[in-house]
Amino acid sequence: MNTTAPDDPRAVLREVQLGKIRRIVRAALDSNAFYQTKLSEASVIAPPRSLAEFVEKVPTTSKAELVTDRESQPPYGSNLTYLPETYTRFCQTSGSRGEPLPWLDTNESWASMLDCWETVFRAAGVTPSYDRVFFAFSFGPFLGFWTAYEAAARMGCLTYPGGGMSGAARLACMETNAATVLCCTPTYALRLGSELTADNYPDLNVQRIIVAGEPGGSIPATRARISELWRGAEVFDHHGMTEVGPVSFPERDALAVIETHYFAEILDLDSGKEVEIGETGELLLTTLERDGCPLLRYRTGDLVKKEYFEHPEFGITLSLKGGILGRIDDMVIVRGVNIYPAAIESIIRAFAEAGEYQVRQASKNEMAELEVVVELDPKGDAEQIARELRSAFGLRIPVIAVPLGTLPSFEFKSDRWIVTE
Repeated sequence: MNTTAPDDPRAVLREVQLGKIRRIVRAALDSNAFYQTKLSEASVIAPPRSLAEFVEKVPTTSKAELVTDRESQPPYGSNLTYLPETYTRFCQTSGSRGEPLPWLDTNESWASMLDCWETVFRAAGVTPSYDRVFFAFSFGPFLGFWTAYEAAARMGCLTYPGGGMSGAARLACMETNAATVLCCTPTYALRLGSELTADNYPDLNVQRIIVAGEPGGSIPATRARISELWRGAEVFDHHGMTEVGPVSFPERDALAVIETHYFAEILDLDSGKEVEIGETGELLLTTLERDGCPLLRYRTGDLVKKEYFEHPEFGITLSLKGGILGRIDDMVIVRGVNIYPAAIESIIRAFAEAGEYQVRQASKNEMAELEVVVELDPKGDAEQIARELRSAFGLRIPVIAVPLGTLPSFEFKSDRWIVTE
Protein backbone atom coordinates (compact mmCIF):
# COMPACT_ATOMS: atom_id res chain seq x y z
CA MET A 1 0.00 0.00 0.00
CA ASN A 2 1.28 3.46 -0.90
CA THR A 3 0.61 5.51 2.23
CA THR A 4 2.26 8.76 1.16
CA ALA A 5 1.75 11.26 -1.61
CA PRO A 6 4.59 11.63 -4.14
CA ASP A 7 7.55 13.60 -2.78
CA ASP A 8 5.68 13.96 0.50
CA PRO A 9 7.64 13.99 3.78
CA ARG A 10 4.89 12.34 5.81
CA ALA A 11 7.07 9.86 7.66
CA VAL A 12 6.71 11.60 11.03
CA LEU A 13 2.92 11.64 10.77
CA ARG A 14 2.83 7.97 9.80
CA GLU A 15 4.99 7.04 12.77
CA VAL A 16 2.64 8.92 15.08
CA GLN A 17 -0.37 7.20 13.51
CA LEU A 18 1.25 3.80 13.80
CA GLY A 19 2.07 4.37 17.48
CA LYS A 20 -1.56 5.26 18.21
CA ILE A 21 -2.88 2.31 16.22
CA ARG A 22 -0.58 -0.07 18.09
CA ARG A 23 -1.83 1.32 21.41
CA ILE A 24 -5.49 0.96 20.41
CA VAL A 25 -5.05 -2.55 19.01
CA ARG A 26 -3.14 -3.64 22.11
CA ALA A 27 -5.92 -2.35 24.38
CA ALA A 28 -8.57 -3.98 22.17
CA LEU A 29 -6.80 -7.33 22.31
CA ASP A 30 -6.62 -7.05 26.10
CA SER A 31 -10.15 -5.96 26.99
CA ASN A 32 -12.48 -5.14 24.09
CA ALA A 33 -14.76 -8.14 23.49
CA PHE A 34 -15.99 -6.93 20.10
CA TYR A 35 -12.50 -6.57 18.64
CA GLN A 36 -11.08 -9.55 20.50
CA THR A 37 -13.44 -11.70 18.42
CA LYS A 38 -12.82 -9.88 15.12
CA LEU A 39 -9.04 -9.83 15.50
CA SER A 40 -8.91 -13.45 16.65
CA GLU A 41 -10.89 -14.54 13.58
CA ALA A 42 -8.34 -12.66 11.43
CA SER A 43 -5.42 -14.29 13.32
CA VAL A 44 -4.24 -10.91 14.63
CA ILE A 45 -2.64 -11.63 17.97
CA ALA A 46 -0.35 -8.60 18.37
CA PRO A 47 -0.32 -4.92 17.38
CA PRO A 48 0.81 -4.31 13.77
CA ARG A 49 4.44 -3.49 13.13
CA SER A 50 3.64 -1.17 10.24
CA LEU A 51 0.69 0.60 8.65
CA ALA A 52 0.97 -1.76 5.71
CA GLU A 53 0.57 -4.73 8.06
CA PHE A 54 -2.39 -3.03 9.75
CA VAL A 55 -4.17 -2.57 6.40
CA GLU A 56 -3.29 -6.07 5.23
CA LYS A 57 -4.25 -8.04 8.35
CA VAL A 58 -6.86 -6.10 10.33
CA PRO A 59 -10.37 -6.63 8.89
CA THR A 60 -12.70 -3.75 8.09
CA THR A 61 -15.62 -2.90 10.37
CA SER A 62 -19.12 -2.27 9.01
CA LYS A 63 -22.12 -0.53 10.52
CA ALA A 64 -24.10 -3.75 10.11
CA GLU A 65 -21.66 -5.45 12.52
CA LEU A 66 -22.17 -2.68 15.06
CA VAL A 67 -25.95 -3.00 14.78
CA THR A 68 -25.78 -6.77 15.26
CA ASP A 69 -23.45 -6.38 18.24
CA ARG A 70 -25.78 -3.96 20.00
CA GLU A 71 -28.82 -6.11 19.27
CA SER A 72 -27.12 -9.18 20.73
CA GLN A 73 -25.73 -7.35 23.78
CA PRO A 74 -28.04 -4.39 24.46
CA PRO A 75 -27.96 -1.55 24.97
CA TYR A 76 -24.32 -0.64 24.29
CA GLY A 77 -22.85 -3.73 22.68
CA SER A 78 -19.42 -5.18 23.42
CA ASN A 79 -17.21 -2.56 21.72
CA LEU A 80 -16.12 -1.14 25.09
CA THR A 81 -12.46 -1.09 25.99
CA TYR A 82 -12.87 0.01 29.59
CA LEU A 83 -15.04 -0.83 32.61
CA PRO A 84 -18.61 0.57 32.43
CA GLU A 85 -18.02 3.04 35.27
CA THR A 86 -15.27 4.71 33.20
CA TYR A 87 -17.75 6.11 30.67
CA THR A 88 -19.33 9.51 31.28
CA ARG A 89 -21.00 10.49 27.99
CA PHE A 90 -23.91 9.01 26.05
CA CYS A 91 -24.90 9.93 22.52
CA GLN A 92 -26.52 8.16 19.59
CA THR A 93 -26.63 8.28 15.83
CA SER A 94 -29.32 10.38 14.21
CA GLY A 95 -31.29 7.38 12.97
CA SER A 96 -31.41 8.71 9.41
CA ARG A 97 -30.26 5.25 8.23
CA GLY A 98 -31.97 2.72 10.48
CA GLU A 99 -32.43 2.62 14.21
CA PRO A 100 -30.27 5.01 16.27
CA LEU A 101 -27.08 3.44 17.61
CA PRO A 102 -26.06 4.32 21.18
CA TRP A 103 -22.46 5.33 21.80
CA LEU A 104 -20.45 5.84 25.00
CA ASP A 105 -17.36 7.95 25.65
CA THR A 106 -14.87 8.44 28.44
CA ASN A 107 -13.76 11.92 29.48
CA GLU A 108 -10.57 11.42 27.51
CA SER A 109 -12.35 10.28 24.33
CA TRP A 110 -14.75 13.21 24.58
CA ALA A 111 -11.90 15.68 25.03
CA SER A 112 -10.21 14.33 21.89
CA MET A 113 -13.32 15.21 19.88
CA LEU A 114 -13.37 18.71 21.31
CA ASP A 115 -9.78 19.03 20.08
CA CYS A 116 -11.01 18.16 16.58
CA TRP A 117 -13.80 20.72 16.74
CA GLU A 118 -11.34 23.40 17.80
CA THR A 119 -9.41 22.58 14.62
CA VAL A 120 -12.64 23.10 12.63
CA PHE A 121 -13.30 26.44 14.31
CA ARG A 122 -9.75 27.67 13.75
CA ALA A 123 -9.90 26.66 10.10
CA ALA A 124 -13.09 28.72 9.76
CA GLY A 125 -11.34 31.73 11.28
CA VAL A 126 -13.22 31.68 14.59
CA THR A 127 -11.41 33.62 17.32
CA PRO A 128 -12.25 33.53 21.05
CA SER A 129 -11.56 37.22 21.56
CA TYR A 130 -14.10 38.28 18.95
CA ASP A 131 -16.59 35.62 17.90
CA ARG A 132 -19.91 34.70 19.47
CA VAL A 133 -21.27 31.38 18.26
CA PHE A 134 -24.97 30.54 17.91
CA PHE A 135 -26.05 26.89 17.62
CA ALA A 136 -29.35 26.54 15.76
CA PHE A 137 -30.01 23.00 16.92
CA SER A 138 -32.71 21.34 18.95
CA PHE A 139 -30.25 19.76 21.34
CA GLY A 140 -30.84 16.02 21.60
CA PRO A 141 -28.52 13.01 21.98
CA PHE A 142 -26.86 13.53 18.57
CA LEU A 143 -23.08 13.88 18.98
CA GLY A 144 -22.33 16.84 16.74
CA PHE A 145 -24.44 19.33 18.70
CA TRP A 146 -22.70 18.78 21.99
CA THR A 147 -19.10 18.44 20.83
CA ALA A 148 -19.31 21.61 18.72
CA TYR A 149 -20.95 23.58 21.54
CA GLU A 150 -18.53 22.45 24.23
CA ALA A 151 -15.50 22.99 22.00
CA ALA A 152 -16.52 26.57 21.26
CA ALA A 153 -17.00 27.25 24.97
CA ARG A 154 -13.73 25.54 25.89
CA MET A 155 -11.75 27.65 23.42
CA GLY A 156 -13.23 30.80 24.96
CA CYS A 157 -16.09 31.83 22.65
CA LEU A 158 -19.37 33.14 24.02
CA THR A 159 -21.92 30.48 23.02
CA TYR A 160 -25.68 30.52 22.53
CA PRO A 161 -27.77 27.31 22.51
CA GLY A 162 -30.68 27.81 20.13
CA GLY A 163 -32.77 24.76 20.95
CA GLY A 164 -36.52 25.09 21.39
CA MET A 165 -36.77 28.36 19.45
CA SER A 166 -38.72 29.37 16.38
CA GLY A 167 -36.81 30.68 13.38
CA ALA A 168 -37.80 34.26 14.19
CA ALA A 169 -36.71 33.85 17.81
CA ARG A 170 -33.34 32.51 16.71
CA LEU A 171 -32.76 35.39 14.32
CA ALA A 172 -33.75 37.88 17.01
CA CYS A 173 -31.44 36.22 19.53
CA MET A 174 -28.52 36.35 17.11
CA GLU A 175 -29.19 40.01 16.39
CA THR A 176 -29.67 41.04 20.03
CA ASN A 177 -26.56 39.20 21.23
CA ALA A 178 -24.33 40.14 18.29
CA ALA A 179 -23.64 36.55 17.26
CA THR A 180 -21.01 36.39 14.53
CA VAL A 181 -20.96 32.63 13.84
CA LEU A 182 -23.86 30.28 13.10
CA CYS A 183 -23.62 26.49 13.32
CA CYS A 184 -26.38 24.41 11.71
CA THR A 185 -27.13 22.05 8.82
CA PRO A 186 -27.01 23.37 5.23
CA THR A 187 -30.74 22.78 4.91
CA TYR A 188 -31.51 24.86 7.98
CA ALA A 189 -29.15 27.63 6.89
CA LEU A 190 -31.21 27.87 3.70
CA ARG A 191 -34.52 27.73 5.56
CA LEU A 192 -33.57 30.29 8.20
CA GLY A 193 -31.86 32.52 5.67
CA SER A 194 -35.03 32.63 3.58
CA GLU A 195 -36.67 34.55 6.46
CA LEU A 196 -34.23 37.42 6.05
CA THR A 197 -35.19 40.39 3.89
CA ALA A 198 -33.40 43.59 3.01
CA ASP A 199 -35.06 45.40 5.91
CA ASN A 200 -35.62 42.99 8.81
CA TYR A 201 -33.00 42.28 11.48
CA PRO A 202 -30.85 45.23 10.39
CA ASP A 203 -28.22 44.65 13.08
CA LEU A 204 -27.75 40.95 12.39
CA ASN A 205 -24.02 40.43 11.93
CA VAL A 206 -23.43 36.74 11.18
CA GLN A 207 -20.10 36.62 9.33
CA ARG A 208 -19.39 32.89 9.26
CA ILE A 209 -21.66 29.88 8.92
CA ILE A 210 -20.30 26.40 9.73
CA VAL A 211 -22.48 23.64 8.33
CA ALA A 212 -22.44 19.87 8.74
CA GLY A 213 -24.72 16.85 8.71
CA GLU A 214 -25.36 16.84 4.94
CA PRO A 215 -23.27 17.04 1.75
CA GLY A 216 -24.68 20.47 0.83
CA GLY A 217 -21.88 22.45 2.47
CA SER A 218 -19.38 21.18 -0.09
CA ILE A 219 -21.61 21.94 -3.07
CA PRO A 220 -20.54 25.34 -4.48
CA ALA A 221 -24.06 26.29 -5.59
CA THR A 222 -25.46 25.51 -2.14
CA ARG A 223 -22.72 27.46 -0.37
CA ALA A 224 -23.25 30.40 -2.69
CA ARG A 225 -27.00 30.36 -2.08
CA ILE A 226 -26.51 30.27 1.71
CA SER A 227 -24.02 33.13 1.53
CA GLU A 228 -26.39 35.19 -0.59
CA LEU A 229 -29.29 34.68 1.83
CA TRP A 230 -27.08 35.59 4.79
CA ARG A 231 -25.85 38.88 3.34
CA GLY A 232 -22.46 37.65 2.24
CA ALA A 233 -21.53 35.49 5.23
CA GLU A 234 -18.72 33.03 4.52
CA VAL A 235 -19.80 29.38 4.53
CA PHE A 236 -17.57 26.55 5.81
CA ASP A 237 -18.21 22.82 5.57
CA HIS A 238 -17.26 20.10 8.01
CA HIS A 239 -18.11 16.44 8.29
CA GLY A 240 -18.16 13.74 10.92
CA MET A 241 -20.36 11.02 12.30
CA THR A 242 -21.39 9.81 15.72
CA GLU A 243 -19.48 6.55 15.33
CA VAL A 244 -16.09 8.19 14.76
CA GLY A 245 -16.46 11.87 15.72
CA PRO A 246 -15.53 15.15 13.94
CA VAL A 247 -13.39 14.05 10.99
CA SER A 248 -12.52 17.02 8.80
CA PHE A 249 -12.03 20.76 8.63
CA PRO A 250 -12.78 23.13 5.73
CA GLU A 251 -10.10 23.88 3.15
CA ARG A 252 -11.09 25.74 -0.03
CA ASP A 253 -13.43 23.44 -2.01
CA ALA A 254 -12.41 20.39 0.00
CA LEU A 255 -12.51 18.79 3.42
CA ALA A 256 -9.18 18.08 5.09
CA VAL A 257 -8.93 14.99 7.31
CA ILE A 258 -7.66 15.61 10.85
CA GLU A 259 -4.96 12.98 10.48
CA THR A 260 -3.63 13.30 14.01
CA HIS A 261 -6.93 11.77 15.13
CA TYR A 262 -7.88 9.54 12.18
CA PHE A 263 -6.05 7.12 9.95
CA ALA A 264 -7.88 7.36 6.64
CA GLU A 265 -7.99 5.01 3.68
CA ILE A 266 -9.79 5.58 0.38
CA LEU A 267 -10.49 2.26 -1.28
CA ASP A 268 -11.55 1.48 -4.82
CA LEU A 269 -15.11 0.16 -4.87
CA ASP A 270 -14.22 -2.78 -7.11
CA SER A 271 -10.70 -3.84 -6.14
CA GLY A 272 -10.73 -2.80 -2.49
CA LYS A 273 -7.25 -1.32 -2.95
CA GLU A 274 -6.12 2.22 -2.09
CA VAL A 275 -6.96 4.63 -4.90
CA GLU A 276 -4.46 6.91 -6.56
CA ILE A 277 -4.47 10.70 -6.17
CA GLY A 278 -7.38 12.18 -8.09
CA GLU A 279 -9.45 8.99 -7.96
CA THR A 280 -12.61 8.34 -5.97
CA GLY A 281 -13.42 5.56 -3.54
CA GLU A 282 -14.96 4.71 -0.18
CA LEU A 283 -13.58 6.45 2.90
CA LEU A 284 -12.44 4.14 5.72
CA LEU A 285 -11.48 5.58 9.10
CA THR A 286 -9.63 4.32 12.15
CA THR A 287 -10.05 6.36 15.33
CA LEU A 288 -6.67 7.19 16.85
CA GLU A 289 -7.73 9.05 20.02
CA ARG A 290 -11.35 8.07 20.70
CA ASP A 291 -10.39 4.74 22.19
CA GLY A 292 -13.25 4.08 24.61
CA CYS A 293 -15.34 2.74 21.71
CA PRO A 294 -12.66 2.38 19.02
CA LEU A 295 -13.28 1.70 15.36
CA LEU A 296 -10.68 -0.03 13.21
CA ARG A 297 -10.91 0.46 9.44
CA TYR A 298 -14.54 1.56 9.63
CA ARG A 299 -16.40 1.56 6.32
CA THR A 300 -18.13 4.94 6.35
CA GLY A 301 -20.04 4.42 3.09
CA ASP A 302 -18.93 7.90 1.96
CA LEU A 303 -17.68 8.39 -1.58
CA VAL A 304 -14.71 10.80 -1.69
CA LYS A 305 -11.98 11.98 -4.07
CA LYS A 306 -8.38 11.71 -2.88
CA GLU A 307 -6.14 14.77 -2.99
CA TYR A 308 -3.43 16.39 -0.86
CA PHE A 309 -2.61 19.97 0.06
CA GLU A 310 -0.03 21.69 2.25
CA HIS A 311 -1.38 23.04 5.53
CA PRO A 312 0.69 25.50 7.62
CA GLU A 313 0.07 23.56 10.85
CA PHE A 314 -0.25 19.94 9.72
CA GLY A 315 1.99 19.86 6.66
CA ILE A 316 0.97 17.75 3.66
CA THR A 317 -2.60 16.73 4.51
CA LEU A 318 -5.11 14.33 2.99
CA SER A 319 -7.91 16.27 1.32
CA LEU A 320 -11.34 15.11 0.17
CA LYS A 321 -11.83 17.14 -2.99
CA GLY A 322 -15.41 18.38 -3.27
CA GLY A 323 -16.20 17.06 0.22
CA ILE A 324 -18.48 14.04 0.54
CA LEU A 325 -19.49 13.33 -3.04
CA GLY A 326 -22.29 11.00 -2.01
CA ARG A 327 -23.22 7.90 -0.10
CA ILE A 328 -22.38 4.67 -1.88
CA ASP A 329 -25.78 3.22 -1.02
CA ASP A 330 -27.51 6.42 -2.22
CA MET A 331 -26.44 6.00 -5.82
CA VAL A 332 -29.32 5.39 -8.23
CA ILE A 333 -28.81 3.95 -11.70
CA VAL A 334 -31.29 5.52 -14.13
CA ARG A 335 -31.10 4.05 -17.63
CA GLY A 336 -27.43 3.26 -17.18
CA VAL A 337 -26.47 6.62 -15.61
CA ASN A 338 -25.14 6.78 -12.03
CA ILE A 339 -26.84 9.60 -10.13
CA TYR A 340 -26.06 10.80 -6.60
CA PRO A 341 -28.39 13.10 -4.63
CA ALA A 342 -25.64 15.72 -4.29
CA ALA A 343 -25.43 16.02 -8.07
CA ILE A 344 -29.13 16.86 -8.27
CA GLU A 345 -28.79 19.42 -5.48
CA SER A 346 -25.85 21.16 -7.15
CA ILE A 347 -28.05 21.92 -10.15
CA ILE A 348 -31.19 23.02 -8.29
CA ARG A 349 -29.31 25.29 -5.87
CA ALA A 350 -27.89 27.23 -8.81
CA PHE A 351 -31.39 28.68 -9.32
CA ALA A 352 -32.08 31.52 -6.88
CA GLU A 353 -35.82 31.16 -7.54
CA ALA A 354 -35.86 27.60 -6.16
CA GLY A 355 -36.83 26.76 -2.58
CA GLU A 356 -37.24 23.25 -1.19
CA TYR A 357 -37.37 20.28 -3.53
CA GLN A 358 -38.04 16.55 -3.61
CA VAL A 359 -36.71 13.86 -5.90
CA ARG A 360 -39.32 11.16 -6.38
CA GLN A 361 -38.04 7.78 -7.48
CA ALA A 362 -40.33 5.10 -8.85
CA SER A 363 -39.84 1.80 -10.68
CA LYS A 364 -41.27 1.37 -14.15
CA ASN A 365 -40.77 -1.95 -15.91
CA GLU A 366 -38.14 -2.74 -13.22
CA MET A 367 -36.19 0.42 -14.09
CA ALA A 368 -35.71 3.48 -11.89
CA GLU A 369 -37.43 6.66 -13.01
CA LEU A 370 -37.01 10.09 -11.43
CA GLU A 371 -39.02 13.28 -11.27
CA VAL A 372 -38.21 16.46 -9.40
CA VAL A 373 -40.76 18.54 -7.52
CA VAL A 374 -39.38 21.99 -6.73
CA GLU A 375 -40.74 25.08 -5.04
CA LEU A 376 -40.41 28.05 -7.38
CA ASP A 377 -41.30 31.69 -7.03
CA PRO A 378 -43.27 33.20 -9.94
CA LYS A 379 -40.06 34.13 -11.77
CA GLY A 380 -38.79 30.54 -11.76
CA ASP A 381 -38.66 28.35 -14.86
CA ALA A 382 -39.15 24.61 -14.30
CA GLU A 383 -38.27 23.88 -17.91
CA GLN A 384 -34.89 25.55 -17.51
CA ILE A 385 -34.12 23.32 -14.51
CA ALA A 386 -35.19 20.30 -16.58
CA ARG A 387 -32.84 21.37 -19.36
CA GLU A 388 -29.93 21.67 -16.92
CA LEU A 389 -30.66 18.21 -15.53
CA ARG A 390 -30.78 16.77 -19.02
CA SER A 391 -27.52 18.49 -19.93
CA ALA A 392 -25.81 17.10 -16.82
CA PHE A 393 -27.08 13.52 -16.99
CA GLY A 394 -28.25 13.00 -20.57
CA LEU A 395 -31.64 12.03 -19.18
CA ARG A 396 -35.08 13.54 -19.36
CA ILE A 397 -36.08 14.15 -15.74
CA PRO A 398 -39.47 15.87 -15.43
CA VAL A 399 -39.53 18.95 -13.18
CA ILE A 400 -42.82 19.91 -11.51
CA ALA A 401 -43.11 23.41 -10.04
CA VAL A 402 -45.09 24.06 -6.84
CA PRO A 403 -45.54 27.29 -4.84
CA LEU A 404 -43.03 28.28 -2.16
CA GLY A 405 -43.87 26.77 1.21
CA THR A 406 -45.54 23.68 -0.27
CA LEU A 407 -42.92 21.04 0.54
CA PRO A 408 -41.70 19.95 3.98
CA SER A 409 -38.85 21.99 5.48
CA PHE A 410 -36.18 20.63 7.78
CA GLU A 411 -34.21 21.80 10.79
CA PHE A 412 -31.86 18.84 11.00
CA LYS A 413 -31.02 16.34 8.26
CA SER A 414 -33.24 16.62 5.22
CA ASP A 415 -35.21 13.80 3.60
CA ARG A 416 -35.65 14.95 0.02
CA TRP A 417 -35.35 11.64 -1.82
CA ILE A 418 -38.71 9.85 -1.84
CA VAL A 419 -38.96 6.27 -3.11
CA THR A 420 -42.41 5.15 -4.27
CA GLU A 421 -43.68 1.89 -5.68
